[in-house]
Amino acid sequence: MSGTDPSGLHSLPVRVYYEDTDFSGFVYHASYLRFMERGRTELLRGLAGDQSDLHRDAAGLHFVVRRMVIDYVKPARMDDLLEIRTWTAAMKGASMHLAQEVRRGDLVLVKAEVVVACVRDGRAIRLPDTLRAALMPGGLQADTALP
Repeated sequence: MSGTDPSGLHSLPVRVYYEDTDFSGFVYHASYLRFMERGRTELLRGLAGDQSDLHRDAAGLHFVVRRMVIDYVKPARMDDLLEIRTWTAAMKGASMHLAQEVRRGDLVLVKAEVVVACVRDGRAIRLPDTLRAALMPGGLQADTALP
């Protein structure tokens, strides 16, 4: 079941299907990008509602991935049940720095650091204070990562 705990850690279960794998039966590297995008989207949905509502209510605000660093540690295979973990690592003026892990049980398969910029009309804008507050649950301070 998807959800965010009091520390700000969001968890999303994902099953690996045939379409997520390459010819060898391992998860194709780009599939992890889709899994992590879903994790970030569900984190935001849980904290601030649908992104389409945010876009409409904040006069065209939307988010773009500015930077992503990925470490592929171990492979996943078809039929694996994965957990996509997402949490806020830091908040900046116009960006949120998120950390993500793809896990199979206790085993970390993929780690990622993601910088997501807040933009309107193609220009970076400051993250709205309500979203900033929602992304820092439990008093999480800037430049802090969960274990």
